[in-house]
Amino acid sequence: MSEENSKNTVEPDENEQEEVLGKAYDARLMKRLIRYLKPYTKWVVLAIALTVGVALLSTVRPYLTKIAIDDYIVNKDAQGLKNTILVLLGTLILQGLLQYTMTYLTQWIGQKTIFDLRMELFRHIQKFSMKFFDKNPVGRLVTRLTNDIEVLNEMFSSGIVMVFADVFIIGGILFFMFSLSWQLTLIALSVVFPLIYATVIFRKKVRIAFRDVRFYLAKMNSFLQEHISGILVVKIFNKEKRTLNDFKKINYDHTKANKKSVFYYSVFFPVVELIGALSGALIIWYGGGEAVQGALTIGILISFIQYSEMFFRPIRDLSEKYNIMQTAMASSERIFRLLDRQPVINDPLKPAELGECRGDIEFRNVWFAYVKEDYVLRDISFKINQGEKVAFVGATGAGKSSIMNLLCRFYDTQKGEITIDGINIKDLKQNELRRNIGLVVQDIFLFSDSIANNISLNNNDISPEKIKEAASIIGINNFIDKLPLGYGQNVKERGVTLSQGERQLITFARALAYDPKILILDEATSSVDTHSEILIQKAIDKLMDGRTSIIIAHRLSTIQKCDKIIVMHKGEIRETGTHQQLLEYGGIYSKLYQLQYKESFV
Repeated sequence: MSEENSKNTVEPDENEQEEVLGKAYDARLMKRLIRYLKPYTKWVVLAIALTVGVALLSTVRPYLTKIAIDDYIVNKDAQGLKNTILVLLGTLILQGLLQYTMTYLTQWIGQKTIFDLRMELFRHIQKFSMKFFDKNPVGRLVTRLTNDIEVLNEMFSSGIVMVFADVFIIGGILFFMFSLSWQLTLIALSVVFPLIYATVIFRKKVRIAFRDVRFYLAKMNSFLQEHISGILVVKIFNKEKRTLNDFKKINYDHTKANKKSVFYYSVFFPVVELIGALSGALIIWYGGGEAVQGALTIGILISFIQYSEMFFRPIRDLSEKYNIMQTAMASSERIFRLLDRQPVINDPLKPAELGECRGDIEFRNVWFAYVKEDYVLRDISFKINQGEKVAFVGATGAGKSSIMNLLCRFYDTQKGEITIDGINIKDLKQNELRRNIGLVVQDIFLFSDSIANNISLNNNDISPEKIKEAASIIGINNFIDKLPLGYGQNVKERGVTLSQGERQLITFARALAYDPKILILDEATSSVDTHSEILIQKAIDKLMDGRTSIIIAHRLSTIQKCDKIIVMHKGEIRETGTHQQLLEYGGIYSKLYQLQYKESFV
C-alpha cells in the first residue's frame, strides 16, 4: 500500500455515533462542570441570592392584591389602598432591578465559564499528534468547540442558577396558597398529575429529536468543512449538483429533526396552558361558590387565580431547564471525552537540553507505520552531518514525506530511534525540537492575516526588519512593496488573493525568518512557476549556508548540487550517493533522471 493510502486509511471513528443523549443529570459530569464555576463562586452565590429575592417579590404580589381588596376596597379605605398600591409599585420596581441584575450576572458567569472551557479544550486539542487529526474530521472538532460549548453556556447562564429561581417561586406560591386556603390549594393542584404525565411524554419525545438535531448538526459541519475546503475539486469535476444533493439530504434530516422538536413544543406548551386554564376554572367554580356563601373572600379568590397562573409558568420553565440540562450533559460528556483523551506524543518528564543545535541527524533502524503494522518505512538508517545538503527521491509513496514527519515528531516511530546531535528526539521537548527545524511543504497554508504576520506567525521575537530581510533573500520584497499596503496587505483565507507561486515564496520566507539550524524542503518548488523557481534557486544557496538541509523533491534538476542523494523505494533505502555517482551506477535514480530528461523534450 502506498504511503498516502496507508496514512489515509484510518480506522472507523469511534465517536461516529456519539451524538446520543445521555441522562438529564449525571453527578459525575456535573461535578466536573461545577469546577469551572469555582473561580466565580462569589458571583454565583450573589446570583442565587438575587433569584431568591426575585422569587419572593414575585410571589408576594398576589398576596398584596388580596390585602388591597379585602382590607381596603371592601372597607372603602382610600388611603390604605393608596399605600398598598405604592408598596405594590415599589415591589415591581425592586423586582425589575433585581431581575435585570440577576439576568446580567448569570449571562456574565455563563460567558466567563465557557470562555475558560473553550480555551482549555482548544489548548488540549493543539497537543494532539497528527494521527489524531487523521482520524477526526475537522467539522466535528469545530462542533465541539462551538455548538457543544454553547449548549453549556445555556446551562451555566439559564440552567443551574435559574433552576433555583423556579424552585423558590413554586415554593413561595405554595406557601401563600396554603396559608390562604388549603382546600382551594388542593383543588388547584388537582391538575398536577395530568401535567406531570404530559411532561414525561414531552420529555421522552423531545429527547430523541434533540439527539437527532445534534447528530445531524455535527454531520453538516463536517460535510461543509470538507466540501468548501475542496471546492476546487468539486468545480473541476462538475460535482456541484451531486454535492448539493448530498448536502440537501443532510440538511433535510437536520431540518426534519428540528421540526420534530418544534412540533413537540407546539403541542406541549398549549397543553400546559390548557391545564393551567383548567386549574383556574376549578378555582373559580369552587372558590366562587365559597365566596357566594361567604366562606371565602373575593380577595382570596382573585389572588388564587393569580397564583394559579403563576404556578404553571415555572413548571413549564423547569421542563425547558430539563432539556437544557439533558443536552448539556450530552455535550459535556463529548467535551470531557476529548479532554480525557491523552496525547499520544508527550514531552519527557525530564527533557534533555539540546543547547546550541549543530544539526547532526541520524536515523537508526527506523520502522514506521501510519496504521498498525502496515509499514511505510522499513529499517531505515542514515546519517546527515552538520551543514550537509541531503536529498530524498523516489516514486510517490516511497516514504520520503514520512521521513520529514518523523524528524519533526508529528508521529512517533514503532521501532528504532532518531537523534539530533546524538540526542534521541523523544528525549527533547517538542517545542525545542521544532524551534530548530524550518519546514516548507507542498501543501501551502496561509492564514487570513497580513503578509508580515504570515511570515512571522505573530512571533514578537521576529522584528519587521528580519521579516523584510527574509523576504529580500527569497526575492519577493519587490512584489510585496508594490502591494497597496505592502507587508500589511491581508492575504485572506489560505492566501486566495495571491498566486500559487507567491504563496509558496511567502512560506519560504517564513521558514527563513525563523533562522532554523535544520531546513526541510518537502516538494517546496513543485507548485511554483519557472520564474518563481529561479528566484528560489538563487536564494537556496544563501538559505542553506551553514544549515543542515533535507530536500524532498520529484524534480531531480533541483537537487544535483546536494552533498548526498538518498533513493527510496517502497519504504526502503535502495541507493545513496552524489548525483554523478548515482547516474554512473545506473540504478533507480538513473532511470528516474533519464525519464525526466526525456520528458523535458516532449
